Amino acid sequence: MTDINRLKENFDKGWKFHLGDLPIMHAVKGGMTGGLTDCEDIEDGEWLKIAYFDERESSQIDPAAWKEVVLPHDWCVEGDYLNDGGKVKHHKSHGYLAAGVGCYRKVFDIPQELEGKKISLEFDGVFRNSTVWVNGHLLGIHASGYTGFTYDISDIARYGSEGKNVVFVKVDARDYEGWWYEGAGIYRHTWLTVTDRLHVERYGTYVTTPEVSEEQAGIAIVTTVRNEYDAAKACRLVTKIYDIHGKIVGESASSMEISFQQQGVFEHFVRIDKPALWSPESPSLYYVMSEVYDEDQLRDTYRTIFGIRTIEFKADAGFFLNGKHYPIKGTCNHQDFAGVGVALPDQLIAYKLRLLKEMGCNAYRSAHHPATPELLDLCDQMGMLVVDENRKLDVSPSGIEELKHLLYRDRNHPSVIIWSLENEEILEGTIMGARMVKTLASITRSIDPTRPTLAAMNHGWNDGGYSDGVDIVGYNYGQREDQDIRDHEKYPNRIMLGSESASCTVTRGIYERDDIQGYCPEYGIHIPEWSCSVEKAWRDVVENPFLSGVFIWTGFDYRGEPTPYEWPNINSHFGVMDTCGFPKDNYYYLKSAWTDEPMVHIMPHWNWPGREGQIIDVWVYSNCERIELFLNGKSLGEQEMPRASHLEWKVSYEPGELTAIGRNGSTEAARKVAATTDAPYAVKLVPDRTQIQADGCDVAVMRAYVVDAHGRVVPTVDNELHFSMEGNANILGVGNGNPSSHEPDKANQRKAFNGSCLLIIQSLEEAGEIVIKSTSHGLIDSVCTITSF
Repeated sequence: MTDINRLKENFDKGWKFHLGDLPIMHAVKGGMTGGLTDCEDIEDGEWLKIAYFDERESSQIDPAAWKEVVLPHDWCVEGDYLNDGGKVKHHKSHGYLAAGVGCYRKVFDIPQELEGKKISLEFDGVFRNSTVWVNGHLLGIHASGYTGFTYDISDIARYGSEGKNVVFVKVDARDYEGWWYEGAGIYRHTWLTVTDRLHVERYGTYVTTPEVSEEQAGIAIVTTVRNEYDAAKACRLVTKIYDIHGKIVGESASSMEISFQQQGVFEHFVRIDKPALWSPESPSLYYVMSEVYDEDQLRDTYRTIFGIRTIEFKADAGFFLNGKHYPIKGTCNHQDFAGVGVALPDQLIAYKLRLLKEMGCNAYRSAHHPATPELLDLCDQMGMLVVDENRKLDVSPSGIEELKHLLYRDRNHPSVIIWSLENEEILEGTIMGARMVKTLASITRSIDPTRPTLAAMNHGWNDGGYSDGVDIVGYNYGQREDQDIRDHEKYPNRIMLGSESASCTVTRGIYERDDIQGYCPEYGIHIPEWSCSVEKAWRDVVENPFLSGVFIWTGFDYRGEPTPYEWPNINSHFGVMDTCGFPKDNYYYLKSAWTDEPMVHIMPHWNWPGREGQIIDVWVYSNCERIELFLNGKSLGEQEMPRASHLEWKVSYEPGELTAIGRNGSTEAARKVAATTDAPYAVKLVPDRTQIQADGCDVAVMRAYVVDAHGRVVPTVDNELHFSMEGNANILGVGNGNPSSHEPDKANQRKAFNGSCLLIIQSLEEAGEIVIKSTSHGLIDSVCTITSF
């Protein structure tokens, strides 16, 4: 291993977790020294001697108090829901789940041949207030739950025969940063990174494309190389640009001497012919390989992925991508999901993005914090524009460092088109706030001048000079009294974006208000006074292109912030999909408005026993020119389909089939049938894919439906489904999207909600066949097979 130039090893496996606080005592040879707690102060509590692992007595750790976990891990989602009557605001925000304190530890080896290298331990995200020790040495405390951090362990590591290494992490999640579910624990990936002492800095390359045309692109690459040797080094940097197929399309090189413990900055410019431009429809990627030589000896290689594209915002005409007008069709999103809390495996992030893209969404706002690194990687690969958001308006030293970390980490992603500096801060529209946001914007432009800055504001747009501090003024719920339209008339040179809109509270599959269960009908009659319907939010963009686009609040329901009901609700109703990713009717409205493939959708379902002869409000979403509605073969009339809207019929209920036919010209382009189903008959399992990697991390998402004898989903039942499994996989979590369900996410059973629930399967590290079985009392069982390889 002596010829290793750079190694980044996933560090997620082999951890043990202890729920609850532990008094910690540092130890050194010859006796005890100052720790968090002195030995004399501990009576019955467990203490953990974490310094010299090879001397630690096994009796000091109770194995029963620790469990094995694979990161990412969120212990909060494993807790019990608690109605505390609103005494603790955090509990309500967290979906009535308490966070608390937890401890992690891991034992690991480092080969002898790595001694002399630079060894770093990296954490992508820990919520929150983490304290890290390695081999008894306190490395640091990191407060934020949304930015990563790294520690150099080169000097304190034990190599080869020196013994085992132990890392201990204490996480105190009792405090909170936001007003939504934030989880608790090491909920993002961890890494062990090995480099030479002469190496590219962390996030040390910066790639921009100042010259772009169909014929040629000019690529500027700025690379920072650090020398941590005790002598100056004659450093040569070779920069190679590869296309996605691995072909070198450009190259440059230069040399300089870098003094010991200093850094050198290399600037290269490379032209490539016939560039493939990045867009959501065609997410073409390139990568830079930076090769660091000490004279003729290769010391480090560093890979940086980038894309070639141009972006421009115009005050009167909106957003342009690669020179073409491109309306932003976005959603805002928190990061949690059913079954896992905030600890999402990479494939589950990809699953969520696929659902959004299938709806026609082309933009993602990470609300209200920096995104998980893998989400941005997937947005690059899959094609999704991103508004990357700073956690808060903060000019303290720590606040500025948090912003800088976001910028340096993410500035090479072609998916990122906007830096959002804050969201709905109380200081918006004030003189003090204006000074603060101007400072943050100035710092942002100094680190990355290629993207505009934004403030996502919900008040104070025209006060205190606040809006002048950023490049784009975000309008959160700017539809109130046509604030956005009036401001455009008054400030025609202001670039405007619907940074957050709709907040339409609807519950999947519910069409009548239920104040006991806390359900909101899908017709969208529960719209907060500060907001509007999803239809109006998008129609405003269609009618007012100066808005650039809109970000609907939200793509998915999320834990916490229950609105308009509180308990028994434990999550929001805002999403166009629920917490499991099951579509609500608003999903199909947006699909009709955001996609071109002909489609028709009918709401509500057509199961209304006991309401024969009563009038049912029937809505149809479609992107066809005209819609004709039929009930049991009888036409109920044809209507022209208005742009970005819906059609309504008043229909006297009778069981059978309600059919909507969409026509373009005289040709049928699409149809949809809403049928009255028979009694529940069986369970149906539908996986998102049938092959997963046997790496202990990969997942398959399994949708479970209660169906009648004809295979149709019965949309009104809540049968309890039980899941079992044979093969090399575990049940990672379950969910049903019910905002008032208090069932555990870590379980092997779940009640269906309106005929549906979700099961997440995670692979083990041995390949083979995985057989999933679902049973429910009185129903035919379902069996589904997937393979791990």
